[in-house]
This record gives sequence, C-alpha cells and structure tokens, in this order.
Amino acid sequence: MKEQYFRWYSPNLSSDIEMLVWGDRGYPVIIFPSTMGRYYESKDFGLIESVRWFVEQGLVQIFCPDSMDKHSWYNKKIHPAQRVRNHIWYDKMVMEEIVEKIRWNTGAGRVCVSGASFGGFHAANFAFKHPELVSHIISMSGSFDIRSFLDGYFDDNVYFNNPVDFVPGLNHPDLWKMKIILGTSEWDICLEGNKRLSEILTNKGIDHWLDIRGWKPHDWPLWKEMFPHYLSLL
Repeated sequence: MKEQYFRWYSPNLSSDIEMLVWGDRGYPVIIFPSTMGRYYESKDFGLIESVRWFVEQGLVQIFCPDSMDKHSWYNKKIHPAQRVRNHIWYDKMVMEEIVEKIRWNTGAGRVCVSGASFGGFHAANFAFKHPELVSHIISMSGSFDIRSFLDGYFDDNVYFNNPVDFVPGLNHPDLWKMKIILGTSEWDICLEGNKRLSEILTNKGIDHWLDIRGWKPHDWPLWKEMFPHYLSLL
C-alpha cells in the first residue's frame, strides 16, 4: 500500500501543514483526525489498515491532513471569537489547498469526507458548508454541536460552523444528492447527537443512513468495524 508524506506552507494558516496519503488512484477520501489528533492518527490506530483492500485495489485514495483543533476549538487561552476564526482559516485551507487539488482525481469532481469522533464533526461541517464539493459524508461517532467549546459566546461565525444550527436553513440542491452516513452505537457517548442531526435531516427530506450499532463504546474498534463497510458503499 503506497504511502506518501507531504508538508507545505499554508498561506491560509500562516504555518506549515502535514498530511499522509495512501494509494495513487481511486476516489478521494479525506479523513479528519479525532479530537486534537495528528495526521498519522488513523495509521497508528489501524483505521488505514482496516481499508487496505480498497486502497490496494485502486478504489480509493485516502488523504489524512493534520488538525488545528489545539489552535481553535480547544484553545482556551484565546477569545471564543478567535477560536472560531482559526477554524475558518483551517476550513479554507482544506478547501483551497487540498480539496481543490484532488477533487478532479476522478470525473466526479467531488470528494468523500470522513472522520471519527470530533473528526466526524469536521467532516459534516465541511460537507454541509460546501455541498458542491462533497459527494459523501462518513461520520463515525461524530458530534455536531460545538457551542460547549465557546463559553457561551455566539455570533454568525459560530452559527455557520455549528451544523445543528445552520443545516435547518440550508437549501443548496446538492444537499439532496449527497450520500450521508451517520454511524454510532448504543454505548456511544455521541448517540444522542447523531439522533439529533438525523432528525434535522429527516425534517428537511434529506436522505441519509443513521447506523446505530450494538453495544460497543466510542472507540477505535467500533470505527475500524464501520469504516470498511462504509467505504464499500461508495
């Protein structure tokens, strides 16, 4: 399984960004790290190995960029407004410096975004903000309400980066074309959050799959079980 390491200076972040890529062809799949995770997290915890077959068959090419959570949502040393602005710059980096460079690797002109835990938030938030760029969302134990990170602060930037707030008002036609998987489990700490987002999507008539698995906790064994299944549906 071909593995490549990339590091470049990001004009959006005014700093270097790192990324690992597996495979050299196939549908582009971005995996966002979990809470404050690094670009090598999915490799270290075996998530990449769980989908080796799909990569080696040339069905998917997987991109794992670094996160900037420690500078945004989890940075308690700065004002909440700045935490959100830092995330917006990260969003621009993903869009302009990664997605725009890989989305035409296939004729679809779009990418699949995925992630576990807080990576599920990143995947859903990015996809719902940019539905013209995303064909599939694979969220595994995601959480979709970030207000608890902001000490009661709220403004338009918070609103438009909080899926449970802004998704109800969306009307972009590509939302109804997107393939959406919300994976969770009976013991998942994010179970209720997935049910809430599912209800929002149902109320809008947006087709999706709320996959509630058995009694397994919010952890990598669950996600390594989910991810190959979900990739098989691309």
